[in-house]
Amino acid sequence: MNVVIFGRGYGKPRHLNLAGASAWLSAAVVTGVIVGIGFTAGSWYSRSTGSGVSADELADLTGEIQAQRESIDSIRRGNEDTLDALSISIARMNARMIRLDALGRRLTHMANIDDGEFDFDLDPALGGPEEPMASGSGVAIPDVLEAMQALGAQLDNREAQLGVLEGVLMNQNLIDRVYPQGRPVRSGWISSYYGKRMDPFTGKAANHTGIDFAGRKGAEINAVADGVVTWSAARYGYGIMIEINHGNGYATRYAHNSENLVSVGDEVKKGQVVALMGETGRATGPNLHFEVLHNNSRVNPVKFIRDSSK
Repeated sequence: MNVVIFGRGYGKPRHLNLAGASAWLSAAVVTGVIVGIGFTAGSWYSRSTGSGVSADELADLTGEIQAQRESIDSIRRGNEDTLDALSISIARMNARMIRLDALGRRLTHMANIDDGEFDFDLDPALGGPEEPMASGSGVAIPDVLEAMQALGAQLDNREAQLGVLEGVLMNQNLIDRVYPQGRPVRSGWISSYYGKRMDPFTGKAANHTGIDFAGRKGAEINAVADGVVTWSAARYGYGIMIEINHGNGYATRYAHNSENLVSVGDEVKKGQVVALMGETGRATGPNLHFEVLHNNSRVNPVKFIRDSSK
């Protein structure tokens, strides 16, 4: 292989023979120089006009973007879970409010309170001056949770107060059950009132300490209030008698019975049959001698009979 070189400094053209190993070596050197110059020029151009980001740096940026995307997805899922929890909490509070309103209406009816004073069917009236919030302020989920916790505490307080009110009313109802009221017999008539009368055995003036109900032998005798039996046996002048202690200083006696159906220590309820009418003791015929005692003093039973709705 011959190479001809022309140039002014050479005068006439020169001929180079590139045959053999020297020729291939020369070609390789020239090729290497050209490739090196091209690589250097390309790198310089890339740094001057390109992004200057290596493959490793690009991989790191891709990883950060993926991590941020996963963080955003996690926050979104957390917000959805929080909203679900808020919805459940609000539903529970609404259910509690419904129960409290029902309880309030029942207590209002029990206490005979005017609906205008304590009406659970209307929303509570609100008022007060309003102050504008700072510009750009907003309500965050933690603020909502805190407000809901405060509402829950208010509901707890309201529920407790209504519970106390219910307890008071139930106690009043208990007092009504232990207060002697009503007729001790379902059949029969009043044959002798409380106070002065002519004694049926002596014909002399005497003080009658109760009310007599005349009737048929074996008629049922009912307790006029809840209580505990403190006497169930014969007693001088009374015949077979029952005495019931009702508490609050009240007691009642049922005398001249043919048979007692309860024993000392038994708990009895209002309206329960405790004995059967008879004529034991100082009696001229089948009747019930009924007494009411308050603080161990016998009082007129008429008032307690008339206090009843029976």
